[in-house]
Order: sequence, then structure tokens, then C-alpha cells
Amino acid sequence: MGSTSAKVKYLSCEPLLGSLANVNFSGIDWIVVGGEHGPKARIMKENWFLEIKNKCFEENIKFFFKQWGGVQKKKNGRLLQGVEYSEMPIM
Repeated sequence: MGSTSAKVKYLSCEPLLGSLANVNFSGIDWIVVGGEHGPKARIMKENWFLEIKNKCFEENIKFFFKQWGGVQKKKNGRLLQGVEYSEMPIM
């Protein structure tokens, strides 16, 4: 990763359309993940979200689960295995 003077470095992984298991998150402070929404939303796999969440916890990266997405995103909600993840970095 290149150098930057940004105080907070983050990734917005939405819509998440596949596994990021092999991505190096070194130097990242915050990751936001979410599913695609709308009438042609593609299917999301829970495992893709869990891979990122687990890496975040292992590497002390803040994790924010925005939404499952889908045709009715509000109905699908923000819970990942019964937990709402809304972590944010300290500014």
C-alpha cells in the first residue's frame, strides 16, 4: 500500500460481491461492508462478511456491517449472526 497523510484509512466493500479472504488489510483502520440492494441485487454469502469481520477482529480494524441488501434491504436488516456491528474509528 502506498503512503498517505490520511488520518483514517478505510475500505468501503459494498456491494460485496465475493470473498476478500486473500486481501491484505495492513494499514487499514476501518472496513465498511454491505450487500447490494435494488430490484436486481445479487446474492450475498454470509461467509464473505464473516471472513472480513474475523480479519478485522484479528488485526484490530474497526468493522461496520451496513446491510444485507437485497430487494427489500430494510426487511433484511443489519444483523450479522444476531449482532449489529457499527464500529467506527476514533477521529
